[in-house]
Amino acid sequence: MEVRSESVTTQARSDIKLPPPSAVPKPRVQVWFVRVCSSILVWTCLVQLFAAGELWHSRIFTGLTNQISRFSAPVELLPFPPPLPPPRNYTSNGILLVSCNGGLNQMRSAICDMVTVARLLNLTLVVPELDKTSFWSDPSGFEDIFNVRHFIDSLRDEVRILRRLPKRYTRKYGYQMFEMPPVSWSDEKYYLKQVLPLFSKHKVVHFNRTDTRLANNGLSLPLQWLRCRVNFQGLKFTPQLEALGSKLVRILQQRGPFVALHLRYEMDMLAFSGCTHGCTEEEAEELKKMRYTYPWWREKEIVSEERRAQGLCPLTPEEVALVLKALGFEKNTQIYIAAGEIYGSEHRLSVLREAFPRIVKKEMLLESAELQQFQNHSSQMAALDFMVSVASNTFIPTYDGNMAKVVEGHRRYLGYKKTVLLDRKRLVELLDLHHNKTLTWDQFAEAVKVAHEKRTGAPTHRRVISDKPKEEDYFYANPQECLCEGTNCHDLFGHRNSNLTR
Repeated sequence: MEVRSESVTTQARSDIKLPPPSAVPKPRVQVWFVRVCSSILVWTCLVQLFAAGELWHSRIFTGLTNQISRFSAPVELLPFPPPLPPPRNYTSNGILLVSCNGGLNQMRSAICDMVTVARLLNLTLVVPELDKTSFWSDPSGFEDIFNVRHFIDSLRDEVRILRRLPKRYTRKYGYQMFEMPPVSWSDEKYYLKQVLPLFSKHKVVHFNRTDTRLANNGLSLPLQWLRCRVNFQGLKFTPQLEALGSKLVRILQQRGPFVALHLRYEMDMLAFSGCTHGCTEEEAEELKKMRYTYPWWREKEIVSEERRAQGLCPLTPEEVALVLKALGFEKNTQIYIAAGEIYGSEHRLSVLREAFPRIVKKEMLLESAELQQFQNHSSQMAALDFMVSVASNTFIPTYDGNMAKVVEGHRRYLGYKKTVLLDRKRLVELLDLHHNKTLTWDQFAEAVKVAHEKRTGAPTHRRVISDKPKEEDYFYANPQECLCEGTNCHDLFGHRNSNLTR
């Protein structure tokens, strides 16, 4: 310390005039000198930095900004995300574990129903398990398709949702879980009277089937509104799926207006429905064998032509080509095929492609590397088709399956975007009459247009058949209770038909 003090003092004497050492104690001289020099140094640096910063900002940064602005639009500040709703404070009556069955959109509707059941019974819901054992054998979990964090947070003011079942209630820890499939098309009374008491006896109840387990009609408005809230707000796809789906839509829109054609002419659909019109004998036999292979497809012996005459078959690609032309779609119409692998591949699409050359699929619009992570995951691929279908200028399903219904409901929710709901029974009659030359082309086209004048997804009441819920209109295809908030529903939907009941 003494050596260091002497050197500092010596250096200071050579720079500035100081009192003799005998006048000021050596330690006090050192402290005073260090403080003065440090202050001068700090202020000098600050002044230099400020001056340099002003110069850099005015000349370099501004110039760089001007160069960037030539190539890109001004960037808008992103708004802060809305605050989370406060969690609902309630005493849970138990834990509800659900395993969804079916394809993506069947499971989507089931998830909405199960959140609603959990809210009705004051339960804690575990993030639903998705079907991995169906025909598609898709290993995707909930978090692979939907934004699980958003799902939990956005609904926390209604239902408490856990990412996974607590360990103490798992089989690994010796817990015997109670499993059951709820009765289909059930109302609030069923769940309150017959299901809720089960949670008093069993802390956890597992619903091992969830398709159509909640009634379309007869539920209280708050429950119907909650079903819509989950469907339209709570269920968002993962950021990866959202980004790729948005890119698909952007590419299509840059090419002009487009039709999303849900061409349900896939092998599993034909095997399940027993529809083989237009197929060879070998193809019909292949489809029949497939139907017998899967035990959960209960109906085995099916007469294809009878089913077709009843309007229960998806239209063939050749039939679709005639129907689209009859509806007035021009040859240069851009058509996006929202479907999986078409049975018969490009051979079966040849007539449709000849009539409408601008047919595209996601595999044609995206790089193979972009789709690679979603390959062999049918539900994730279906999610891409779902987003494109919702965004399309016109949506046309060739079969009224779950995707067709859920997309129809979304398009109604977004302002009744045009959805052509094909009357397949009437179309089969007209197609056959045209093929046997009973109807000229002009007569056929006029009849097709007349048959679909009021089948474009306009506001309407759901058809209710109280004793036949499978035959009435599906809630998720037309969630009318959620479509007229703040308006007069009577004015929006018009007079109710006399043969419909509430």
